[in-house]
Amino acid sequence: MLATEIQYVQWHENETLRQARWLSQSNHVPPARIVVVDDKTTADEAYRLACAGTSMLWRGDFNNARQLLQAITRRIDRANERSEQRKINKATNKSAKSAKSTDEASVSSKDIPNLFHQQRQVQSQRSRLLSRLLLELDAGYVSQLRRAPDVGAACTAAFGELNESCLISFRDLQGALGATGWRVKGVAIENLGLSIFPHYGVFAPTRHEYVQLLLDAPLPAVYDVAFDIGTGTGLLAIILAQRGVKQVIATDLNPRALACASDNLTRLDLPAVQLQQADLYPTDAPLANLLVCNPPWLPAKPTSPLEFAVYDANSTMLRGFLQGAKQHLAEQGEVWLILSDLAEHLQLRSRDELLGWFANAGLEVKYRLDTQPKHGRSQDDTDPLFAARNAEVTSLWCLVAVNT
Repeated sequence: MLATEIQYVQWHENETLRQARWLSQSNHVPPARIVVVDDKTTADEAYRLACAGTSMLWRGDFNNARQLLQAITRRIDRANERSEQRKINKATNKSAKSAKSTDEASVSSKDIPNLFHQQRQVQSQRSRLLSRLLLELDAGYVSQLRRAPDVGAACTAAFGELNESCLISFRDLQGALGATGWRVKGVAIENLGLSIFPHYGVFAPTRHEYVQLLLDAPLPAVYDVAFDIGTGTGLLAIILAQRGVKQVIATDLNPRALACASDNLTRLDLPAVQLQQADLYPTDAPLANLLVCNPPWLPAKPTSPLEFAVYDANSTMLRGFLQGAKQHLAEQGEVWLILSDLAEHLQLRSRDELLGWFANAGLEVKYRLDTQPKHGRSQDDTDPLFAARNAEVTSLWCLVAVNT
């Protein structure tokens, strides 16, 4: 079960007060107002209800609920596109006036942080609206809707055993079903010739350009012990073990991540990797010849559990990893930090700030390996943040302790 406070939600249906357990992976609060809807509800009606803050409990055909959610999504996206274009035009006009040019006006670099935060607000609002279409599941995650699939196994894997009825957003249910697909077919890591099998609530390594960096980086002269800090699916620990590190200790604070990493390690029969639940560094462990970390890349506040793999408020994890590195590092050991510079292009963090954190932690750069990601968003020139995404570079920073 999700590690959150147990909450219940009430609604009136057929002149009867009903109650059920509230499940939300997105940490949305229980809805204050619920109306019952079915196959006769139009997409326009549903969209208006969602925008008004009303949640809708679906009592129609299961497949029609999927189609309704898709129709609501299209309406939300059209409204967001119009709003976003107005903001871009406003920023462009402002830049044009500032530059006293009417020929090739573009969004000013100083507007980029605002555009980034506006995009996140739009995404958050989109998530809230789409979460307002609800389903009721009986104990054991059984749906009574027409043409409903068996979702029991997927929900149990995602949320744990449940012996009472619950309300869940259709979107969260889709997430659980999708996670089951990932868990079955896996994510192919071509550089390694293997697949990683993400669990629900654990960030899938769909972007893995950094894998080649880890394969290309020369190991330290001694590589008996390595720590993988914030292991997630266990991918970095797997690479270290396959490269011949004798003892790998992988840590994570998220129990879901540790269960996921354990599953992947078992599939590959890698007993050299030990897992430990810890906030950053392991306890009762020897000094490491190699410290590896792929922290969240963007210093912003996460709004859901899955976003903790992407956003790190105030760069807390990154700075904590750097500050603790020297005391956990064996003599002549190395720190491998996997980090994108997207935050720099979005003006959320400067390169000087990053280098200052290295110095304050008693670390200096030995070398750096770079690669340019080729994911879809970096090639989408319709994205207002295209210039930042297209310029992004992912690096492996090899750091060593400063001799004093």
